[in-house]
Amino acid sequence: MINKILIASIALLGCASWAEGADLDSQAVAVFVDKMVAQDGYDKVELVRVMEQAERSDRILKAMSRPAEKSKPWYEYREHFLTEARITNGIKFWTSNADDLAEATNVYGVPAEIIVAIIGVETAYGAITGKDRVVDALSTLAFHYPSGNEKRMKFFQAQLRQLFLMSREQNLDPLSLNGSYAGAMGIPQFMPESYRKYAIDFNGDGQRNIWEDRSDAIGSVANYLKSHGWSRSAFIVVAASVPTDGVGDLLTKSVKPHLVLSEFARLGVATLEPIEDQDAALFTLEGESSLEYWLALNNFYTIMKYNPRTKYAMAVVVLAEAIRNVRLAASP
Repeated sequence: MINKILIASIALLGCASWAEGADLDSQAVAVFVDKMVAQDGYDKVELVRVMEQAERSDRILKAMSRPAEKSKPWYEYREHFLTEARITNGIKFWTSNADDLAEATNVYGVPAEIIVAIIGVETAYGAITGKDRVVDALSTLAFHYPSGNEKRMKFFQAQLRQLFLMSREQNLDPLSLNGSYAGAMGIPQFMPESYRKYAIDFNGDGQRNIWEDRSDAIGSVANYLKSHGWSRSAFIVVAASVPTDGVGDLLTKSVKPHLVLSEFARLGVATLEPIEDQDAALFTLEGESSLEYWLALNNFYTIMKYNPRTKYAMAVVVLAEAIRNVRLAASP
């Protein structure tokens, strides 16, 4: 924690130096504070008040170094989300919020099961929203990202800035907000920038409350997906068969649809169910005994705007299908 005596001096004198030996990179924090004051007209005393209490977390750095999407193969990652409890609780969440989900589908075109599954994967339907202070998580990653990854540090510095802007706009104390070890907040786990851009007051009570209000969380998830290109009533992903001599350069890392299905078919990659011709991207997942081949369509790529991992997007899809199918089977 930054030395409080020196912080007080900074606040009074406008000095740009920070305590040596502080948990956070003192020079980087000083640059961040000065930039926010100059760029956003933010009150320096308020910034100092918060940053003197922001703490670096080695536990967060360790967690960020081994996210489950990277460390686990698909067949193990899937089992973490496709459980009886998560399916059952998803049905309960759907039933309890049926009107809001129906309205979100009507307004934004996103199926209810996709909204439910994203909230289920993110926070187990609001049960696990994170206990880390958001300012600690963002400060840790903004100034101490594992391996000194400058691109990622810039991203989290931007999110830290967005946190302060959000707090000023919503009259919130940034020290009061808790979230994930990556700084994501509330039932839908929005980063501060996503909150400012896509969180909505879905029930019309005058607040955008994604922390406790399920209606706002549901509407905000649907708005996020629609804003990132969700297509109403369209396929999401389709299983594929590939030629025995391999797929060459057809696999892509971004999974951004770029080649029409008919061209894939001409090259020997076929869908395992009939589907209209459209852009797609070929990707693989680690099955228990062999590789699985899939063709990502626009809506799959849109889910990846929420979390840029194919395993995450596929977990949302399979959980959504399971919740929908079990719910339909139980309907009278």
